[in-house]
Amino acid sequence: MAFPEDVLTSDEHVVAHLHPHWKALIRPVLVLVLAVAAVVVGFVLLPSGGAGAIAGWVIAAAALVAVVLFSLWPFLVWRTTHYLFTNERVLLQKGVFNRDRRDIPLSRINDHSMNQRFLERMLGCGTLTIESAGERGQSVLADIPGVEKIQTTLYELVEANHDKHSLGDGEMREILADMADGKPLREEQAKPAK
Repeated sequence: MAFPEDVLTSDEHVVAHLHPHWKALIRPVLVLVLAVAAVVVGFVLLPSGGAGAIAGWVIAAAALVAVVLFSLWPFLVWRTTHYLFTNERVLLQKGVFNRDRRDIPLSRINDHSMNQRFLERMLGCGTLTIESAGERGQSVLADIPGVEKIQTTLYELVEANHDKHSLGDGEMREILADMADGKPLREEQAKPAK
């Protein structure tokens, strides 16, 4: 269930690896506790023979189904949902049996915004919306823990990526001065930025 490191390029490193906020597990834990309580109460209070035993096993079977559907499955979904921020892209991956992955290169991110409701502010999470150039446009990442810090980190990553792939003022002045003097471009100046 860990995020595979082999999807990263050779120059890429992970800056932040997140799962949705733990608040997504509140309901599954409550369902588990209530299911266990129902089974215990059923076996303690119901008569031990005949219809009481059958009713106890029916309660246990219903509790087991509830735990699988409303506790185990949401936990697996939470555990297999990854928000990965690297120095080159944002990777969004989810799926227990099937896998759905979206890569958003930092160079294609146009805008990002953060939203927190009152309860989310109290719990330290929120929603991060990333707008990117392309067909899919907007990606909404719900229940991001420490969303304010992650938005700042994303801003820094986008700016660093932009700076890495563009010429600085000094480099541009040097190229223009060389061209004005009729000098040929040096090899590193002739190469386009990566």
